[in-house]
Amino acid sequence: MDLAALRAHFPVLERLAYLNAGTDGPVPYAAAEAARAEVERELHEGRAGAHFARRFALQDDLRAGYAELIGAACDDVALTTSTSEGLGLVLAGMELGPGNEILTADDEHPGLLGPLAAARARGVRIVEAPLAALHEHVTRATTLVACSHVGWVSGVLAPVAELRATGVPVVLDGAQGAGAVPVDVGALRCAAYAAAGQKWLCGADGTGFLYLEPEFGARVRAIAPSYTSFEDASLGMDAALREGARCHDTPALAAEVVAFSLGALRTLSDVGWPELQARASAQAAALVEGLGAAGRRVAPRGETTLVAWEDAAPEATRERLSTADVVVRNLPGRPLLRASVGAWTSDEDLERLLAAL
Repeated sequence: MDLAALRAHFPVLERLAYLNAGTDGPVPYAAAEAARAEVERELHEGRAGAHFARRFALQDDLRAGYAELIGAACDDVALTTSTSEGLGLVLAGMELGPGNEILTADDEHPGLLGPLAAARARGVRIVEAPLAALHEHVTRATTLVACSHVGWVSGVLAPVAELRATGVPVVLDGAQGAGAVPVDVGALRCAAYAAAGQKWLCGADGTGFLYLEPEFGARVRAIAPSYTSFEDASLGMDAALREGARCHDTPALAAEVVAFSLGALRTLSDVGWPELQARASAQAAALVEGLGAAGRRVAPRGETTLVAWEDAAPEATRERLSTADVVVRNLPGRPLLRASVGAWTSDEDLERLLAAL
């Protein structure tokens, strides 16, 4: 992989050691140019007639890109505005209540905690356990497992194979997975996989996707069908919902937003996902080694792209690093700083971080 060529797509890397893709990825030129072109088209051509055909065509292209990334069929992928929306669609659409139990990790992201809290309010019992040992807590009472594929705090991997072996459906929060680590939903054999478009895929805020395994997806009711959910909306109340996951599509995505995410996705896929993911993982491991040599204590993690380490004053340290043009994040309520290491991360970026620390 040509690192210089990859980095040239991202102008922010000329100035910053940008280590925060786990929140929002760096923006490539192609994404900004695609969004700008759509806004210009709308400005001069209006938003009627062909505008809507253009919007839906862009959405089909983005759906196809997401599906290819995770090894899914297009009809099994819904377009969403976020990982959280996708997870919420599943947990609400299953209509769980008293007598049902969901097993989750004890350090989940608020994006999953929100849908879990809503399920609890409907009478569902929520059981928490450490992510790495989650499979050990599946019982005959467990209706569903809902957890992160890659833990957001420090990059711990969920024991998906062991969870799958229990026979309980597994719903994965892939916010820190899609684009960062290899994801093949067929190999994972998960019931659902929700992910974000703006993180490791470097797309626009307000984009994401939800994969539903077809048999499991038939159990997930569309909780808020909209105009685009129907095969033929002109039939009114008698209109049938679209087959597969498409009935869960978010009602409206702006053409410029979809074009932004599509431009970013194509920039990365043109390089090659295996190459990108292998290099990102290797750079993260190099950072772990450098932190250890500097006497920093690294939090438990898997072979992922997140690296977290202990810090006595993480918010203050984050601000201090930002003045040195090094971008990381602190994790609220935890004495940790977290770096998100991408394939675009150079050795010099890591050296700048370590020197600034």
